[in-house]
Amino acid sequence: MNWQGDYLISYLCPWVIPKTVLESANIACINFHPAPPNYPGSGCTNFALYNNEKLYGVTCHYMAEEVDSGKIVDVKRFEVFDTDTVYSVTQRCYAYMLTLFYEIMTMIKLNKTLPESKEKWTRKAYRYKDLQALKKIEPDMDKDEVKRRIRAVTYPGYDGAYIELHGERFDLKTK
Repeated sequence: MNWQGDYLISYLCPWVIPKTVLESANIACINFHPAPPNYPGSGCTNFALYNNEKLYGVTCHYMAEEVDSGKIVDVKRFEVFDTDTVYSVTQRCYAYMLTLFYEIMTMIKLNKTLPESKEKWTRKAYRYKDLQALKKIEPDMDKDEVKRRIRAVTYPGYDGAYIELHGERFDLKTK
């Protein structure tokens, strides 16, 4: 790729941007991530619900070669309720991300220096295979574990929780 520009903006991008492209930005590469710094990577909302988080959010950060590891510009947080689903938290993320996007883009347009958050990423990024493992229900899991997994992996239009018995896979279908 032969791209050159001042800013590279990533907003809900599912791909890892190659280092050569990141190096082609004259000023900065910025990512808007649909999770707070304690949930880098894929399936963040799923893991937050699985862990029964009461506070969640979105992050704007500089992009680095390693996914969700660059310096953090800003974080916006919101409450997670017991009645929340992956869908409802995701929709709230979209609203908060859009607000954060407008704030950051306004600063860039006005040639203002972007803020530097004191927050840091707290763990290695979750990967797609981690989310896939969360979907599997084992026969010996207790009722609470099964409920937590089902809540964490149920999203309209996508495969969710499943169990395998005697070599056969049974997928949970939700209404």
